[in-house]
Amino acid sequence: MLRIKDVDLYQLFKTRTPIIGVVHLLPLPTSPRWGGSLKTVIDRAEQEATALASGGVNGIIVENFFDAPFTKNQVDPAVVSAMTVVVQRIQNMVTLPIGINVLRNDAKSAMAIASCVRAQFIRVNVLTGVMATDQGLIEGEAHQLLRYRRELGCDVKIFADVLVKHARPLSSPNLTVAVQDTIERGLADAVILSGWATGSPPNQEDLELAAQAAAGTPVFVGSGASWENVATLLQAADGVIVSSSLKRHGRREQTIDPIRVSQFVEAAHRSWNNRGDRKSISSVSLKS
Repeated sequence: MLRIKDVDLYQLFKTRTPIIGVVHLLPLPTSPRWGGSLKTVIDRAEQEATALASGGVNGIIVENFFDAPFTKNQVDPAVVSAMTVVVQRIQNMVTLPIGINVLRNDAKSAMAIASCVRAQFIRVNVLTGVMATDQGLIEGEAHQLLRYRRELGCDVKIFADVLVKHARPLSSPNLTVAVQDTIERGLADAVILSGWATGSPPNQEDLELAAQAAAGTPVFVGSGASWENVATLLQAADGVIVSSSLKRHGRREQTIDPIRVSQFVEAAHRSWNNRGDRKSISSVSLKS
């Protein structure tokens, strides 16, 4: 596969094994539970981003988590506008790399926001293939997204879920093929493996299989990471995306707890120290 250049995880996150915390935005305009105040949304987002940064995470993903039920592939323009404003406010508070996830699968809007605010990456739930979800059938549109990124002239990285949570593939799931297709045919810069639902970790054997299939492209844990299991997960994964276990009392509707963030980061650091320098700087890269 043609690669123009390689950028390693250290160059993007200042660590070879990044911890990415998630800011779950309160309901945004046009969503069923929208509360009518964007200031309330911004205030909580700033609070959570600050708590994540002070606790030691290496990056932050901002997503419209509380907008459920989600549209499957194109959100209202008001959501795009609100998320753009919120991300800019967060960028004024923290200096960490920022990612965007527009649920359920509006990768084009995520890319547009990221390009405008100079965020570093986006998360895409379904980049390739077809998944049956509670929003209906979602088809990957990698062909549109990659061309749109080129049209925008930006270098926003694409982190793509493989066999994403809260979904089932229409055909028999073959993890190796799904990972390889996402990277080689969808041109994902990194892949994400989750359990079957929010807060559920992936199977360790699946993580190892995904890492082998990825052949050097970064593999992230996308759900279910906690301070108790992060050391095990990082034996196979290159990084973790985490939210629920960092909330007060571990409840996803609560706000980020700085103490739980620090506990998680310390547990991850201990796992790095125990295993030594498992990966060289050049062995894990992001394509651009």
